Amino acid sequence: MEKKKLSLPAQIFIALLLGIVVGLAFYFMGKPEITTNYLKPFGTIFVNLLKFIVVPVVLLSMIDGIISMGDMKKVGSVGWKTVAYFLVTTAVACVIGLVFANIFNNAGLFPTLQLVDGQVWEKATSANFMDTLIGIFPSNMWESFRTANMLQVIVIAIFLGGGILAAGEKGKLAQDMVSTLYAVIERVMAFIISLSPIGVFTMMAWVVATQGPEILGSLGIVLGCAYLGYIVHAVLCYSVSAKAFAGINPITFFKKASPAMIFAFTSTSSAATIPLSMECSEDLGAENDISSFVIPLGATINMDGTAIYQCVATIFLATCCGMTLTLGQMVTIVVTATLASIGTAGTPGAGMIMLAMVLQAMNIPVDMIMIIYGVDRLFDMGRTCLNITGDMSCALCVTKWESKKTAVK
Repeated sequence: MEKKKLSLPAQIFIALLLGIVVGLAFYFMGKPEITTNYLKPFGTIFVNLLKFIVVPVVLLSMIDGIISMGDMKKVGSVGWKTVAYFLVTTAVACVIGLVFANIFNNAGLFPTLQLVDGQVWEKATSANFMDTLIGIFPSNMWESFRTANMLQVIVIAIFLGGGILAAGEKGKLAQDMVSTLYAVIERVMAFIISLSPIGVFTMMAWVVATQGPEILGSLGIVLGCAYLGYIVHAVLCYSVSAKAFAGINPITFFKKASPAMIFAFTSTSSAATIPLSMECSEDLGAENDISSFVIPLGATINMDGTAIYQCVATIFLATCCGMTLTLGQMVTIVVTATLASIGTAGTPGAGMIMLAMVLQAMNIPVDMIMIIYGVDRLFDMGRTCLNITGDMSCALCVTKWESKKTAVK
């Protein structure tokens, strides 16, 4: 009798647990450098492989998806629905973050910490929307590929896909080339994804061994508040919308989305998770052409996890400064965070820039970021996981909305 092979989600989950156990073992042995020197390199190799495949996957999958739609009007329809979904869910995420932050704060659970003398936040504190808008459009295609500027790659894909459609019969050769190359890239992507358990194990072991339980310290409550917001948003917003609009059972949704969620949690990279997110969303029932468009765009502009994090962080840092924010200021946080999610799209360190923008709007010293900067990776693990879960939920919803529109016609 042939042995039944463990599914990829099961393999990744087991790898996650083993990584935690091994990481704790090295941490308590006082040998975290072993994971840094001998385990993390394998995780880095895996992440590098994913980063290597991201640009061709996004470029070819989006061009193939646009060609498959067969009409630029449908591309526009999918585009505005996707952006609208992300804006609404980001606003909801802000509200959830503020509600939990205020509950924890009013209960006196947040600690009051002071900034260590000499610690200064010297990185960017703003992102000009117009500069971001200009930066979306590439001046050099190869430079966009080299730097993996995902917004520019998306724009290139839209132009090339639209050009092939507009060329009609003359563009048939280009269409066939894209389809053939994408089929090859899909094979390469499948092989790299099959290595996910190794990547998850090595990265998790390194994080646990080097960070350890001590780093939580007094910030454990703040982390707990943020993660509670992440979980509630995933359940109430993403799984409910997938159920309401796409008819997907919440348990089925999380079960089939789990490989991408776990990898995003350990890698803290939405871009590196794109191939796995696309595979999971299509396994859930999203159309290939739509997921090929929505997932790369979402990995760049969807920042729901970041929105929750910065709302919690703002209330916490305001408490550290002895400030009490008014209802009007909290409304300002929601508006600022939602608009900042567009203004910082594709900006390196976008989460911290968004937080700096909100702190400035609240007249909270930006240097206060340094209080939580040391555990930012732990916040980042949860918010990245939430962000890519939203990408998959959006792909399902947009697929259903587009199919209904087609049915009406």
